[in-house]
Amino acid sequence: MTLQAVIPEKAGLSTERLQRLMAVLQREVDDRRLPGAVAVVARHGKMALLESVGQLNPATGEAMHSDARFRIYSMTKPIMSVAAMMLVEQGRLLLADPLAKHLPEFAGQKVAVNEGGTLELHPVQRDATVHDLLRHTAGMTYEFLGSGPVQRQYAQLRLGSRERSLADFTQQLAALPLMYQPGQVFEYSRATDVLGRVVEVIAGQPLQQFMQEQIFDALRMPNTAFTVPPEFHGHIAEPFARDPDGGLQMKVIDVRTDAALASGGGGLISTAQDYARFLQFMLNRGELDGVRLLGPQTIDFMTTDHLGDIPIAPGGSRALLPAGHGFGLGFAVRKHLGVAPVPGSVGTYFWGGLAGTSFFVDPALDMFACLMLQAPNQREYYRMLFRDMVYAAVMD
Repeated sequence: MTLQAVIPEKAGLSTERLQRLMAVLQREVDDRRLPGAVAVVARHGKMALLESVGQLNPATGEAMHSDARFRIYSMTKPIMSVAAMMLVEQGRLLLADPLAKHLPEFAGQKVAVNEGGTLELHPVQRDATVHDLLRHTAGMTYEFLGSGPVQRQYAQLRLGSRERSLADFTQQLAALPLMYQPGQVFEYSRATDVLGRVVEVIAGQPLQQFMQEQIFDALRMPNTAFTVPPEFHGHIAEPFARDPDGGLQMKVIDVRTDAALASGGGGLISTAQDYARFLQFMLNRGELDGVRLLGPQTIDFMTTDHLGDIPIAPGGSRALLPAGHGFGLGFAVRKHLGVAPVPGSVGTYFWGGLAGTSFFVDPALDMFACLMLQAPNQREYYRMLFRDMVYAAVMD
């Protein structure tokens, strides 16, 4: 089944206010700041909004449609986290497992420490664990989050390349020093790509195959994959060639060819309707249409804060996690009603992708919403705008 479409009032939402959201998105399209978008809002298991605006591809002028395929980048991470937790539930993986138990190349890691202008390598005080990978406390980083010595080494090795296998990727990453001691700092990182390799090794099959069989087929997400087959190349949503605000336009990944690397941290392409099925599965606490992939308690465990008193790294990571939020196992999690500059119930969890896609799930309101677009440099603006306007449409 697809989520049943209803008039918004049947889900406690305002038709007028959801139309206001679409009008604002249309205005952004008219102002040529946004190429196009697909918006989904669902509540109480019913689809109150599934609408598209603008263009699928600004170069051709083709209209956006609801089954457009989007590069979802880091919205891959929550799905990857579900895959790992399935292995935990099967007794094949412990969150407390040292990473080196499954990937021996990560044994004896070193941490880069700046001492009086020279870079010293110190041994780790404890090994990074699978838990650290899921909550981004493994001491790794992303090359685009800053220009520190470790980040420069990531960039020199072209760790963002999709031309190497997952096995080669983890071998090369493991040879680099860590930026922080494991367990001591939240630093958003390539850890979820490493998690994909852990799943691959334990499952004994390529990550693409595991994800396809265990998640996409099971949840009936037919348009979600690491590549777009040729017959659907005309369905790929594209960003503007130039940044409308005059910045340096980010180059998006080419999803028309099969990449060697299955990036569990950022490699998936999906549609609004497919991702809506995943979010309903999460909101249902691990089940969709009679198919259960995770137990309810596991979903609750994943969507609660796992950082506690662990500090958030300054710079890029701090910008990703709004005030009043922690991080669970693949999701940012809201801890306070106020503090953050966007609305949401305590317990709301969310994440987004580098090219502009974003979602949030609010269990207290039994609601989720997802915005699919490809506007890399404007992503923060649209994420907040969407959140504000969806909450403005809730009528109880």
